[in-house]
Amino acid sequence: MIPLDIFADPVCPWCLIGKARLDNALVARPGHPFVISWQPFQLNPTMPTEGMSRADYLQAKFGQDGAVKMHVQLLEIAQAEGIDFHPERVTHQPNTRDAHRLLYWAGIEHAQGAVMEALLSAHWREGRDISDSATLCEIARAAGMDGDLTARLLASDADLDTIANKESHARQRGISAVPTFIVAERHVVSGAQPTDLWIKVIDELSSAPPEATQH
Repeated sequence: MIPLDIFADPVCPWCLIGKARLDNALVARPGHPFVISWQPFQLNPTMPTEGMSRADYLQAKFGQDGAVKMHVQLLEIAQAEGIDFHPERVTHQPNTRDAHRLLYWAGIEHAQGAVMEALLSAHWREGRDISDSATLCEIARAAGMDGDLTARLLASDADLDTIANKESHARQRGISAVPTFIVAERHVVSGAQPTDLWIKVIDELSSAPPEATQH
């Protein structure tokens, strides 16, 4: 088995598209060798705890024209690839620190895939606030986690340092954008790569001698 570490933030639309494309490849190659681990990387580390208006955020980051162009591009890609995507429902840009804490705890309980999908769906399809504790607890329960325990942890400072240290380490390694994929702890794949590329990577890894994938 080969580790695939994915540095992502559920408020990044390219992470939604990147995951959908990777998922398509994994379905096409059910015998894939990947062991997937979602790693924390806040797209907006200075975002206020309470978040801010999505419109204000886009205006400040991209300008009006840039935001419109990006919106159109993303919608065209999602429509062409059959990805369920409703950015018009997103009115709030949240701080994702607690969402990353939930993902970290989900990793301990082998529920990361379900939790990441639910976070992306809540934000990009339902327009829900994924910084809200009640929303995060609902996502945890749906993934088979203990919702009451999650609520207690979210109300505390549990693992805030862990998340901060993981993100700091990622930045020190040169990661500056999401999604970033690291295959076998050494090969870096940046951006929302097409499904065909992932199928090619899986086929190459599956046909390589075992020793070639262990170094």
